[in-house]
Amino acid sequence: MQRDQVVFDLINQELARQRRGIELIASENFTSLQVMQAMGHVMTNKYAEGYPGRRYYGGCEIVDQTEQIAIDRLKQIFGVEYANVQPHSGAQANAALMLAILQPGDAILGLDLSMGGHLTHGSAVNFSGKLYKPHFYAVTKETGLVDYEMLEAKARAIKPKLIICGASAYSRDWDYARIRKVADEVGAFVMADMAHPAGLIAKGLLNSPFDHCHFVTSTTHKTLRGPRGGIILMKKDFENPFGLTDPKGNLRMMSNLIDMAVFPGTQGGPLEHVIAAKAIAFGEILTDEFLVYQQQVQKNAQAMAKAFVDRGYHITSGGTDNHLMLIDLRNKNISGKKAEQVLGHADITANKNMVPYDDKSAFVTSGIRFGVAAITTRGMQEAHMEFVVNTIDSVLMNADDTAKLAALKKEVNSFMEQFPLYPELG
Repeated sequence: MQRDQVVFDLINQELARQRRGIELIASENFTSLQVMQAMGHVMTNKYAEGYPGRRYYGGCEIVDQTEQIAIDRLKQIFGVEYANVQPHSGAQANAALMLAILQPGDAILGLDLSMGGHLTHGSAVNFSGKLYKPHFYAVTKETGLVDYEMLEAKARAIKPKLIICGASAYSRDWDYARIRKVADEVGAFVMADMAHPAGLIAKGLLNSPFDHCHFVTSTTHKTLRGPRGGIILMKKDFENPFGLTDPKGNLRMMSNLIDMAVFPGTQGGPLEHVIAAKAIAFGEILTDEFLVYQQQVQKNAQAMAKAFVDRGYHITSGGTDNHLMLIDLRNKNISGKKAEQVLGHADITANKNMVPYDDKSAFVTSGIRFGVAAITTRGMQEAHMEFVVNTIDSVLMNADDTAKLAALKKEVNSFMEQFPLYPELG
């Protein structure tokens, strides 16, 4: 069969783009070479509906082993009794979890998307806002911190079936114990979506949701530095409160309901090549080197935040506890959309983002989000944050000067040569 040179040329162009630029999208990271190799291997050929030892297809003896390794390593990382590694994404992990515990029309309470929340936490354009009755809490206008008093008041008034904590653009830690207290009061489940800070949580650098939340979901990329995918976790399994029984009349455990909600509820055959890559990434997370990496992520984020503040930028919530920060650009007289575009001209990749109480649309925005997980993977340390922030500032302050942007792009490309990316690939 003839090699598809058109597509492979584009793949090589993407490798070159990643190598020459500064990657600051908080949702992105660079996997190890062995994780990528697993995703491009023969397990992509295997169909394996079901779970290890309980498949609907033959020939699953080997993929059963790799999936079980992924499960066992993930349980060890977080000290939990239950793990499902089959969700294709974080969004599908959330969809499956909600399918397992909610009925259409049930009330849910999550952080508003415009306040840093996530589409799958009740947005009107998402399944979570279409199938369930969404309600929202916010951050305070004065501090940019989660308004726990609003969360508690709404929980008592609404009595939701599910309270969701977690965010896509929130730079502070969470008070899971406080959320669980009001959830118990109103009879709600608590789900923590730790997709962004999961790597920091894995190494004990942030509060753990597992002692206080019934369910925890996550992606496996971002700070976990694995392949793109999702997971669902429980600290301890428990009997479902819905009275659902198995064919023998025994109450089904929550793990049974979640497994069934993933398959056959929301997905067909699992991506066993991606699960193999997850297993490899989870093995990496268990090492001491990964702790050093996460510590550096936190140091870099705090150094970057300080550098921005020193240059007069406003960080929502005033700083960061994790790997990301949300910058309100209104005092710099540039929109998030324009900032994203001009940074791209200098080979700095970031994404525009609404800030709390934004006066611009989601297509324009007043903010931009930065994350340091990917540049930390490439070897950057605190001292390098000065160059990164100074360059960003120069780009934004010279947004309409094409010659200056071209010169800054050359500086960025030269700077990144000291941080090789996948040199094995030539």
